[in-house]
Amino acid sequence: MRILVTGAAGFIGFHTAARLLDRGDEVVGLDNMSPYYDVALKEARLARLKDRNGFHFIKADLAIGEVVEAVFAEEKPERVIHLAAQAGVRYSLNHPHAYIDANIRGFLHVLEGCRHHGVEHLVYASSSSVYGANRKLPFSVSDKVDHPVSLYGATKKANELMAHSYAHLFALPVTGLRFFTVYGPWGRPDMSLFQFTRNILEGKPIPVFNYGHHARDFTYIDDVVEGVVRTSETVAKPDPDWNGENPDPATSSAPYRLYNIGNHSPVKLLDYIAVIEQAVGEKAVLKMLPPQPGDVPETYADVAVLNQAIGFEPSTPIEVGVKRFVDWYREFYGV
Repeated sequence: MRILVTGAAGFIGFHTAARLLDRGDEVVGLDNMSPYYDVALKEARLARLKDRNGFHFIKADLAIGEVVEAVFAEEKPERVIHLAAQAGVRYSLNHPHAYIDANIRGFLHVLEGCRHHGVEHLVYASSSSVYGANRKLPFSVSDKVDHPVSLYGATKKANELMAHSYAHLFALPVTGLRFFTVYGPWGRPDMSLFQFTRNILEGKPIPVFNYGHHARDFTYIDDVVEGVVRTSETVAKPDPDWNGENPDPATSSAPYRLYNIGNHSPVKLLDYIAVIEQAVGEKAVLKMLPPQPGDVPETYADVAVLNQAIGFEPSTPIEVGVKRFVDWYREFYGV
Protein backbone atom coordinates (compact mmCIF):
# COMPACT_ATOMS: atom_id res chain seq x y z
CA MET A 1 0.00 0.00 0.00
CA ARG A 2 0.95 3.66 -0.29
CA ILE A 3 0.97 4.98 3.27
CA LEU A 4 1.65 8.50 4.52
CA VAL A 5 3.49 8.49 7.87
CA THR A 6 3.66 11.89 9.52
CA GLY A 7 6.43 12.44 12.06
CA ALA A 8 8.58 9.95 10.13
CA ALA A 9 11.82 11.32 11.61
CA GLY A 10 10.43 10.99 15.13
CA PHE A 11 10.86 8.05 17.46
CA ILE A 12 7.65 6.11 16.80
CA GLY A 13 7.32 7.37 13.23
CA PHE A 14 10.79 6.15 12.28
CA HIS A 15 10.19 2.65 13.62
CA THR A 16 6.72 2.49 12.05
CA ALA A 17 8.01 3.56 8.64
CA ALA A 18 10.80 0.97 8.82
CA ARG A 19 8.32 -1.77 9.69
CA LEU A 20 6.04 -0.84 6.79
CA LEU A 21 8.99 -0.85 4.39
CA ASP A 22 10.01 -4.29 5.71
CA ARG A 23 6.69 -5.71 4.58
CA GLY A 24 6.83 -4.04 1.16
CA ASP A 25 4.65 -0.97 1.55
CA GLU A 26 5.47 2.32 -0.16
CA VAL A 27 5.97 4.96 2.52
CA VAL A 28 5.71 8.71 2.15
CA GLY A 29 7.40 10.16 5.22
CA LEU A 30 6.60 13.70 6.32
CA ASP A 31 8.31 15.68 9.09
CA ASN A 32 9.07 19.32 9.85
CA MET A 33 12.34 18.42 11.65
CA SER A 34 11.37 20.48 14.69
CA PRO A 35 14.29 21.46 16.95
CA TYR A 36 12.31 20.47 20.08
CA TYR A 37 15.14 17.98 20.63
CA ASP A 38 18.43 17.17 18.87
CA VAL A 39 17.79 17.41 15.13
CA ALA A 40 20.94 15.34 14.48
CA LEU A 41 19.18 12.34 16.01
CA LYS A 42 16.20 12.89 13.71
CA GLU A 43 18.53 13.19 10.72
CA ALA A 44 20.24 9.94 11.69
CA ARG A 45 16.90 8.14 11.82
CA LEU A 46 15.90 9.66 8.51
CA ALA A 47 19.18 8.65 6.86
CA ARG A 48 18.42 5.02 7.61
CA LEU A 49 14.99 5.32 6.00
CA LYS A 50 16.29 7.13 2.92
CA ASP A 51 18.55 4.15 2.18
CA ARG A 52 15.45 1.97 1.76
CA ASN A 53 13.57 1.27 -1.45
CA GLY A 54 10.02 2.53 -1.35
CA PHE A 55 10.64 5.51 0.96
CA HIS A 56 10.01 9.10 -0.07
CA PHE A 57 10.57 12.00 2.31
CA ILE A 58 8.90 15.39 2.38
CA LYS A 59 9.99 18.13 4.77
CA ALA A 60 6.84 20.06 5.56
CA ASP A 61 4.95 21.70 8.40
CA LEU A 62 1.47 20.30 9.02
CA ALA A 63 0.39 23.66 10.46
CA ILE A 64 0.45 25.13 6.92
CA GLY A 65 -2.79 24.01 5.31
CA GLU A 66 -1.81 24.69 1.68
CA VAL A 67 1.30 22.56 2.04
CA VAL A 68 -0.63 19.63 3.53
CA GLU A 69 -3.26 19.84 0.80
CA ALA A 70 -0.52 19.70 -1.83
CA VAL A 71 1.03 16.63 -0.22
CA PHE A 72 -2.28 14.75 -0.27
CA ALA A 73 -3.05 15.84 -3.83
CA GLU A 74 0.35 14.82 -5.18
CA GLU A 75 1.11 11.71 -3.13
CA LYS A 76 -2.41 10.22 -3.00
CA PRO A 77 -1.89 7.99 0.08
CA GLU A 78 -4.32 5.10 0.54
CA ARG A 79 -3.91 5.19 4.32
CA VAL A 80 -2.44 7.66 6.78
CA ILE A 81 -0.61 7.01 10.06
CA HIS A 82 -0.44 10.35 11.81
CA LEU A 83 2.31 10.36 14.44
CA ALA A 84 3.56 13.94 14.15
CA ALA A 85 2.90 16.07 17.22
CA GLN A 86 4.42 18.48 19.67
CA ALA A 87 5.22 16.04 22.45
CA GLY A 88 6.03 16.53 26.12
CA VAL A 89 3.91 17.36 29.14
CA ARG A 90 6.41 19.69 30.85
CA TYR A 91 7.27 21.62 27.69
CA SER A 92 3.59 22.50 27.32
CA LEU A 93 3.68 24.52 30.55
CA ASN A 94 5.75 27.27 28.96
CA HIS A 95 5.23 26.75 25.22
CA PRO A 96 1.46 26.38 24.81
CA HIS A 97 1.24 27.86 21.32
CA ALA A 98 3.44 25.10 19.91
CA TYR A 99 0.80 22.54 20.94
CA ILE A 100 -2.06 24.41 19.30
CA ASP A 101 -0.11 24.84 16.07
CA ALA A 102 1.11 21.24 15.80
CA ASN A 103 -1.53 19.19 17.60
CA ILE A 104 -4.72 21.09 16.78
CA ARG A 105 -4.13 23.03 13.57
CA GLY A 106 -1.87 20.33 12.13
CA PHE A 107 -4.37 17.59 12.90
CA LEU A 108 -7.18 19.57 11.30
CA HIS A 109 -5.18 19.77 8.07
CA VAL A 110 -4.55 16.01 8.16
CA LEU A 111 -8.28 15.37 8.64
CA GLU A 112 -9.10 17.66 5.74
CA GLY A 113 -6.55 15.92 3.54
CA CYS A 114 -8.01 12.52 4.37
CA ARG A 115 -11.56 13.79 3.82
CA HIS A 116 -10.96 15.28 0.39
CA HIS A 117 -8.62 12.65 -1.03
CA GLY A 118 -10.36 9.36 -0.36
CA VAL A 119 -8.09 8.00 2.38
CA GLU A 120 -9.30 4.54 3.44
CA HIS A 121 -8.25 4.76 7.08
CA LEU A 122 -6.63 7.33 9.36
CA VAL A 123 -4.73 6.03 12.39
CA TYR A 124 -3.51 8.76 14.72
CA ALA A 125 -1.51 9.02 17.93
CA SER A 126 -3.37 9.94 21.06
CA SER A 127 -1.80 9.53 24.50
CA SER A 128 -2.30 8.11 27.97
CA SER A 129 -2.14 11.76 29.06
CA VAL A 130 -5.83 12.10 28.15
CA TYR A 131 -6.67 10.19 31.36
CA GLY A 132 -5.51 13.22 33.34
CA ALA A 133 -7.04 13.30 36.81
CA ASN A 134 -8.63 9.83 36.43
CA ARG A 135 -7.65 7.50 39.27
CA LYS A 136 -9.58 4.31 38.49
CA LEU A 137 -7.01 1.73 37.38
CA PRO A 138 -6.39 0.25 34.93
CA PHE A 139 -7.29 3.01 32.49
CA SER A 140 -9.96 1.84 30.04
CA VAL A 141 -10.85 3.38 26.69
CA SER A 142 -14.46 3.19 27.87
CA ASP A 143 -13.71 5.59 30.76
CA LYS A 144 -14.60 9.25 30.43
CA VAL A 145 -11.55 11.50 30.07
CA ASP A 146 -12.85 14.97 30.82
CA HIS A 147 -10.21 16.26 33.26
CA PRO A 148 -6.83 16.81 31.55
CA VAL A 149 -4.00 18.02 33.79
CA SER A 150 -1.77 19.35 31.00
CA LEU A 151 -2.34 21.24 27.76
CA TYR A 152 -0.62 18.39 25.95
CA GLY A 153 -3.26 15.97 27.27
CA ALA A 154 -6.01 18.44 26.37
CA THR A 155 -4.82 18.65 22.75
CA LYS A 156 -4.79 14.87 22.46
CA LYS A 157 -8.33 14.69 23.83
CA ALA A 158 -9.26 17.38 21.30
CA ASN A 159 -7.80 15.20 18.54
CA GLU A 160 -10.11 12.37 19.54
CA LEU A 161 -13.13 14.69 19.43
CA MET A 162 -12.10 16.15 16.09
CA ALA A 163 -11.59 12.67 14.65
CA HIS A 164 -15.05 11.59 15.78
CA SER A 165 -16.69 14.58 14.15
CA TYR A 166 -15.05 13.74 10.80
CA ALA A 167 -16.00 10.09 11.16
CA HIS A 168 -19.60 11.11 11.83
CA LEU A 169 -19.92 13.83 9.20
CA PHE A 170 -17.89 12.36 6.37
CA ALA A 171 -17.76 8.59 7.13
CA LEU A 172 -13.97 8.83 7.42
CA PRO A 173 -12.69 5.72 9.24
CA VAL A 174 -10.51 6.89 12.13
CA THR A 175 -8.65 5.01 14.87
CA GLY A 176 -6.97 6.71 17.82
CA LEU A 177 -4.15 5.03 19.74
CA ARG A 178 -3.41 6.04 23.32
CA PHE A 179 0.30 5.31 23.79
CA PHE A 180 1.69 4.59 27.25
CA THR A 181 5.31 5.78 27.92
CA VAL A 182 7.02 4.38 24.83
CA TYR A 183 10.74 3.57 25.11
CA GLY A 184 13.46 1.75 23.19
CA PRO A 185 16.36 2.25 20.74
CA TRP A 186 16.37 5.59 18.87
CA GLY A 187 14.18 7.03 21.65
CA ARG A 188 13.59 10.68 22.48
CA PRO A 189 16.24 12.53 24.53
CA ASP A 190 13.56 14.19 26.65
CA MET A 191 12.27 10.85 27.93
CA SER A 192 13.39 9.43 31.27
CA LEU A 193 15.23 6.36 29.95
CA PHE A 194 17.41 8.49 27.67
CA GLN A 195 18.12 11.07 30.37
CA PHE A 196 18.84 8.52 33.07
CA THR A 197 21.16 6.44 30.89
CA ARG A 198 23.09 9.51 29.75
CA ASN A 199 23.45 10.94 33.25
CA ILE A 200 24.52 7.64 34.80
CA LEU A 201 27.20 7.16 32.15
CA GLU A 202 28.39 10.76 32.62
CA GLY A 203 28.37 10.49 36.42
CA LYS A 204 25.67 13.11 36.81
CA PRO A 205 22.68 12.95 39.17
CA ILE A 206 19.37 11.91 37.66
CA PRO A 207 16.22 13.91 38.50
CA VAL A 208 13.63 11.73 40.25
CA PHE A 209 10.34 13.60 40.45
CA ASN A 210 7.64 12.91 43.04
CA TYR A 211 10.47 11.46 45.16
CA GLY A 212 10.31 8.29 43.08
CA HIS A 213 6.67 7.48 43.87
CA HIS A 214 5.58 7.48 40.22
CA ALA A 215 4.64 4.27 38.40
CA ARG A 216 4.45 4.02 34.63
CA ASP A 217 3.22 1.50 32.09
CA PHE A 218 6.48 1.46 30.12
CA THR A 219 5.83 0.09 26.61
CA TYR A 220 8.57 -1.15 24.30
CA ILE A 221 8.75 0.39 20.84
CA ASP A 222 8.46 -2.89 18.89
CA ASP A 223 5.21 -3.66 20.69
CA VAL A 224 3.88 -0.19 19.91
CA VAL A 225 4.73 -0.50 16.23
CA GLU A 226 3.07 -3.93 16.07
CA GLY A 227 -0.06 -2.34 17.49
CA VAL A 228 0.10 0.60 15.07
CA VAL A 229 0.52 -1.60 11.99
CA ARG A 230 -2.17 -4.08 12.99
CA THR A 231 -4.70 -1.39 13.81
CA SER A 232 -3.99 0.34 10.48
CA GLU A 233 -5.02 -2.91 8.79
CA THR A 234 -8.20 -3.13 10.91
CA VAL A 235 -10.26 -0.36 9.33
CA ALA A 236 -12.60 1.28 11.84
CA LYS A 237 -16.29 0.49 11.34
CA PRO A 238 -19.48 1.68 13.02
CA ASP A 239 -20.41 -0.23 16.16
CA PRO A 240 -23.90 -1.71 15.60
CA ASP A 241 -24.44 -1.97 19.36
CA TRP A 242 -23.53 1.63 20.16
CA ASN A 243 -26.22 3.35 22.22
CA GLY A 244 -26.48 7.13 22.43
CA GLU A 245 -28.34 6.87 25.74
CA ASN A 246 -25.39 5.06 27.29
CA PRO A 247 -22.51 6.04 24.99
CA ASP A 248 -19.23 4.14 25.02
CA PRO A 249 -16.44 6.71 24.41
CA ALA A 250 -14.31 4.10 22.61
CA THR A 251 -16.74 3.31 19.78
CA SER A 252 -19.52 5.02 17.87
CA SER A 253 -22.28 4.71 15.32
CA ALA A 254 -19.62 6.32 13.08
CA PRO A 255 -16.47 4.47 11.89
CA TYR A 256 -14.49 5.42 14.98
CA ARG A 257 -12.34 3.44 17.41
CA LEU A 258 -10.01 4.09 20.35
CA TYR A 259 -7.41 1.69 21.75
CA ASN A 260 -4.85 1.74 24.54
CA ILE A 261 -1.38 0.54 23.57
CA GLY A 262 0.43 -0.17 26.82
CA ASN A 263 2.33 -2.97 28.50
CA HIS A 264 -0.52 -3.36 31.06
CA SER A 265 2.09 -3.80 33.79
CA PRO A 266 3.00 -0.59 35.66
CA VAL A 267 6.52 -0.36 37.08
CA LYS A 268 7.55 1.82 40.00
CA LEU A 269 10.03 4.49 38.97
CA LEU A 270 12.70 3.36 41.46
CA ASP A 271 12.41 -0.21 40.16
CA TYR A 272 12.79 1.11 36.61
CA ILE A 273 15.95 2.96 37.64
CA ALA A 274 17.32 -0.24 39.15
CA VAL A 275 16.85 -2.02 35.81
CA ILE A 276 18.68 0.82 34.03
CA GLU A 277 21.54 0.61 36.54
CA GLN A 278 21.85 -3.11 35.89
CA ALA A 279 21.90 -2.62 32.11
CA VAL A 280 24.44 0.23 32.31
CA GLY A 281 26.57 -1.50 34.93
CA GLU A 282 26.80 1.55 37.19
CA LYS A 283 24.85 2.99 40.11
CA ALA A 284 22.84 6.17 39.69
CA VAL A 285 23.09 9.26 41.85
CA LEU A 286 19.48 10.16 42.63
CA LYS A 287 18.30 13.75 42.97
CA MET A 288 14.91 13.51 44.66
CA LEU A 289 12.49 16.25 43.59
CA PRO A 290 8.84 17.16 44.23
CA PRO A 291 6.11 16.37 41.67
CA GLN A 292 6.08 18.37 38.46
CA PRO A 293 2.91 20.19 37.36
CA GLY A 294 1.02 18.11 34.81
CA ASP A 295 2.42 14.75 35.96
CA VAL A 296 0.13 11.94 37.09
CA PRO A 297 1.09 9.44 39.83
CA GLU A 298 0.49 6.23 37.89
CA THR A 299 -0.49 4.95 34.46
CA TYR A 300 -1.83 1.47 33.74
CA ALA A 301 -3.37 0.40 30.43
CA ASP A 302 -6.33 -1.91 30.03
CA VAL A 303 -5.64 -3.50 26.64
CA ALA A 304 -8.43 -6.07 26.50
CA VAL A 305 -10.21 -4.18 23.72
CA LEU A 306 -7.00 -3.96 21.69
CA ASN A 307 -6.37 -7.68 22.07
CA GLN A 308 -9.92 -8.48 21.03
CA ALA A 309 -9.65 -6.27 17.95
CA ILE A 310 -6.21 -7.22 16.59
CA GLY A 311 -5.17 -10.36 18.50
CA PHE A 312 -2.13 -8.69 20.06
CA GLU A 313 -1.07 -6.94 23.24
CA PRO A 314 2.33 -5.55 24.30
CA SER A 315 4.39 -7.86 26.51
CA THR A 316 8.12 -7.06 26.27
CA PRO A 317 9.65 -7.07 29.80
CA ILE A 318 11.45 -3.89 30.80
CA GLU A 319 14.64 -5.89 31.48
CA VAL A 320 14.74 -6.83 27.79
CA GLY A 321 13.69 -3.45 26.41
CA VAL A 322 15.98 -1.36 28.62
CA LYS A 323 19.03 -3.48 27.77
CA ARG A 324 18.31 -3.06 24.06
CA PHE A 325 18.13 0.70 24.53
CA VAL A 326 21.36 0.88 26.53
CA ASP A 327 23.16 -1.27 23.92
CA TRP A 328 21.90 1.06 21.17
CA TYR A 329 22.91 4.16 23.15
CA ARG A 330 26.46 2.91 23.71
CA GLU A 331 26.87 2.08 20.01
CA PHE A 332 25.25 5.24 18.63
CA TYR A 333 27.17 7.63 20.90
CA GLY A 334 30.35 5.58 21.05
CA VAL A 335 30.25 5.22 24.83
